[in-house]
Amino acid sequence: MRWWPRSIRWQMLAGLLLLEMLSLGLFAVLLVHQQTEEVHTRAQQRLAYEVSSLALQSREALLQQRPGWVGLSVKMMGEAPTVLAAKVTDPAGNVLFVSRGEADQTVLDPIERTQIRLVRRDEPRFFTLEGNRWESMKAIYTGSDLRGFAWVEFDQYWAREQLKSILRSTAIFGIIWIAASALLVLLMARSISRPLATLHRGTRALMNAPESGGKFPLPVAMHNEIGDLIEAFNRMVASIAEQRAGLNDTLSLLDSMLANAPIGLAFFDRSCRFVRVNQVFADMTGFPLSRHLGRTLLELFPEPVATDLENTVLRDFAEEEAVRNLEISGLSGKPGQRWTWLVSAYPVRTTPQQVRWAGVIVLDATDRKRSEEALRRTEKLAATGRLAASIAHEINNPLEAITNLLFLLRNFCQLEDPALNYVAMAEHEAHRISEITQQTLRFYRQSTLPTRAKMSELLDSVLSLYHGRLHGLGIEVERDYDPEMDLFCFAGEMRQVFANLIGNAIDALGADGHLLVRARRSRNWSDSKQTGVRFTVADTGAGMEPEVRERAFEAFFTTKEVTGTGLGLWVSQEILVKHHSVMHVRSRSTAQYASSQKKATGTVFQIFIPDDPTLTAPPRPAVAAVVAKPLE
Repeated sequence: MRWWPRSIRWQMLAGLLLLEMLSLGLFAVLLVHQQTEEVHTRAQQRLAYEVSSLALQSREALLQQRPGWVGLSVKMMGEAPTVLAAKVTDPAGNVLFVSRGEADQTVLDPIERTQIRLVRRDEPRFFTLEGNRWESMKAIYTGSDLRGFAWVEFDQYWAREQLKSILRSTAIFGIIWIAASALLVLLMARSISRPLATLHRGTRALMNAPESGGKFPLPVAMHNEIGDLIEAFNRMVASIAEQRAGLNDTLSLLDSMLANAPIGLAFFDRSCRFVRVNQVFADMTGFPLSRHLGRTLLELFPEPVATDLENTVLRDFAEEEAVRNLEISGLSGKPGQRWTWLVSAYPVRTTPQQVRWAGVIVLDATDRKRSEEALRRTEKLAATGRLAASIAHEINNPLEAITNLLFLLRNFCQLEDPALNYVAMAEHEAHRISEITQQTLRFYRQSTLPTRAKMSELLDSVLSLYHGRLHGLGIEVERDYDPEMDLFCFAGEMRQVFANLIGNAIDALGADGHLLVRARRSRNWSDSKQTGVRFTVADTGAGMEPEVRERAFEAFFTTKEVTGTGLGLWVSQEILVKHHSVMHVRSRSTAQYASSQKKATGTVFQIFIPDDPTLTAPPRPAVAAVVAKPLE
């Protein structure tokens, strides 16, 4: 009901006023009804008394032969406060005396005449006239003679005044009663509504700002049921705050774990749409976090990978059991790179009977996979090296015998000049075979202590190792180094560095390419007081793309597919760090060549190795740097 007040105070006041008004109205109706009956009864009694008194006075006056006294008695009766009119008639109904007006002008109405024959001798008769007027009559006897009738009409004004007086008193009492009750209700309602209003404000504050505890606990001003309710509400708010704090701690912990876990985490709904992912997973996919949410797997991943992941998620929903360690592989955006993921899925339940999401844990196993492959290749290379060393060692025994036989044949067989020439050629080739076996043994038997080694011998040994490939490809080799220049270093390790650089250059060169190997005395770029040897290995090959150049020294990174291990430059860098060296790399790729006015392509490695007699001391921190730049 729109007209009904909403607050408890005004509801109580309106209800009380309505109840009291209904009660007073009913009381007034009952009171008026009762008073009307009492007035009617009293009027009958009073009329009976008055008409009997008038009849008796008229009888006495007639007995004393004084008819004038009858008129005087009528006049006196008419002055009574409850009498409207009084009269005396003869037995025939003719008016003899009246209290007001003239007797000869007053006649009885039909109702009064009908009462004449109904009246009894000693009893007054009460009847009602038109207009609800009350009248009483009584016969006047002197002895046995009927001398006439006495008539008295009741004054209704007096009865109405009595009722009005009662109603006024009732109304005054009702007003006072309602005012007192309203004041009492207002006081009581205030004592109830104020703590309820406090409780209401607290409830709204809890709804609008559940994390703000500045308005709690609510004040308890009453020690009754409402006060107990407010105290219970305060305890409830404190319990909610405690639970929220625990929940916030748990959520913070879970968010921290989700954000900082070193594994990829993603959650999917039954439509295989992303619900949430962490940053590690976003980094693994290469898409920002916001791009994942609400998207399906087919919208972010290529077909084979998306199908495998989707089947894993659907299987998790169907079986409602964890799926562990599924290996998924694919191609990355980087050239020649494949990635491998270990995927595990588990159901996320909101109730014991309902699986709402599927959680997916992704572990990037790419490095481990590459490490395993590189380890297998390295083991193969090590086995090949041991086999080559064994073969070289075994070749030395018959080779020494051949060399001795050729010596005997040349000195003691008295051969002619053509035969001696053939013997000399055989001795040269045997010496060449001996040199190759010695180089092979040097690569396998690395030195454990630094020594002063001739750079020409190191470089010549490496170039001799690749002589067959260089001659077969028609590569022109330009050697620019002093045969007597030496350097304090780990000779075997430096031979390995040169072998890696020259081998990579040969792989990048095509037929009829050009290879420059240079070594000169120099000073450090950043410290002019430090002397050493600067080595340069330059080629006119295909060069390196910028993204390849940036990752050239990364372990297991290779562009040679099956033949490469991705360890050559990485190991070379470690050796240079050990020697406190600095390396600069410059390269121009074929694509850069096409867009740069046909400038030369190729790669240049420049290495500065300090000539440091204290190399056996512990390595100094931050001693090596690799700078990769495009070829100028």
